[in-house]
Amino acid sequence: MRTDDSGQVLAVCVVHAELDVPGRVGKTAIDKRPMPGRVPVRTLGLDGDHVCDTKHHGGVHQAVYAFADEDARRWGSELDRELPVGWFGENLRIAGLPVSDAVLGARWAIGDTLLEVSAPRVPCATFQHWSGEAQWVKRFTRQGDTGAYLRVLTEGTIGAGDPVSVVHVPDHGITVRDLFTGDDPDLLAILLAAEPTLSDDARRQIERHARRHTNADRAAARRADEPVSQATRRGAELDTGAQL
Repeated sequence: MRTDDSGQVLAVCVVHAELDVPGRVGKTAIDKRPMPGRVPVRTLGLDGDHVCDTKHHGGVHQAVYAFADEDARRWGSELDRELPVGWFGENLRIAGLPVSDAVLGARWAIGDTLLEVSAPRVPCATFQHWSGEAQWVKRFTRQGDTGAYLRVLTEGTIGAGDPVSVVHVPDHGITVRDLFTGDDPDLLAILLAAEPTLSDDARRQIERHARRHTNADRAAARRADEPVSQATRRGAELDTGAQL
C-alpha cells in the first residue's frame, strides 16, 4: 500500500445493543449500527462503543476495527443474503482500500484523527454464533479477509464521507494478512524486529505460527525418514535370510 493510496469512510458504527451468546462470555457487543454525524474517537475507541469480552477484545491495540466494503459485498454475494453495515462488528466501513492487505504500522489520517494499523481480526465463537452460518469461522479464516484493528495515535472525530489518507507505510511491507495467515515465518521474524509497536497479542500470534511451522517441519522430516528406515529393515531381513 503506497502512501498516496486513499479510501473513504462509508459509515461509522458503534454498539446498537448487547446480545446474549452461549458460553463463558455471556454477552457480546458485536451488533454495531451506523451513527449520524461525527463520532468522537478516543484512545480506547469510539464514543458510544464498547466490548463485553474484555479478556480477548478491546484495549489500545484494538481500539477501532475497520472492514472493507468490497469484502463485505463479496461475502453478501457468496452467502446470498444482505449483510448490513456493521454486520462484521466493524466500527469503520471503508471503501477503496484493501484493508486486510494494509501494512502493519501504516498510518491513516481520517478527519482530524490519526490511526495506526495494528493487527488482524481473529474470528471467534461469538462471531460464529452471530453469523448463523455453518462453519463460519473456518470459512472466514480460509478467505483471510480479516479487516484490520487500528490504534488511535491522535484523538478526534470521524464521520461518514471522510477520506482515508495513507500517510505512512513502514518499509518492512508486512501486512495484516501476512500476520493472520502466518504462511511465511521468515517474514514474521522480520516483523518482530522491525515493528516495535506490536501488541503482546500479535507477538503471541507470531509465536503460535512459529510453533506450527516447527511442528510441520518435524513431521515432514519424520515422514521423509520412514521410507529409508523401512528399506534398511528390509535389507537387514534379506541379509539375515541369505546367511541362513
